[in-house]
Amino acid sequence: MSILFLIGRILFGGFFLKMGISHFKNRTAMAGYSASKGVPSPMLAVVGSGALIFLGGLGVILGVYVRLSLIFIILFLIPVTFTMHRYWSVADPDRKMIEAINFNKNIALLGATCMLLMLPLTLWTFSLWP
Repeated sequence: MSILFLIGRILFGGFFLKMGISHFKNRTAMAGYSASKGVPSPMLAVVGSGALIFLGGLGVILGVYVRLSLIFIILFLIPVTFTMHRYWSVADPDRKMIEAINFNKNIALLGATCMLLMLPLTLWTFSLWP
């Protein structure tokens, strides 16, 4: 495996792993924010989405259950992107810009996750040799 692919896995998976930990550590505040966005059962949504990205990120880093891990990330990104970052419905220009940035970031992450899903599983081993 290319060292660059391993570094990319650690960076990409680490992003989601860190976000998952943040969901658990800040679940009360995040549930309040989710409730303000109209999310039903906000605490369950925060804990459930945190589990998806924690497990997804961990799987990507370790190279285990890779397809399932990437599907977990996709299952997180799609609803969160279109529920939490609806920039088109925000009136305040500053808030609209922040939501648009987060929406576009999530769309890019979704695209990258879909591409990773298409890679052969043989690339996901721990070996640093081809």
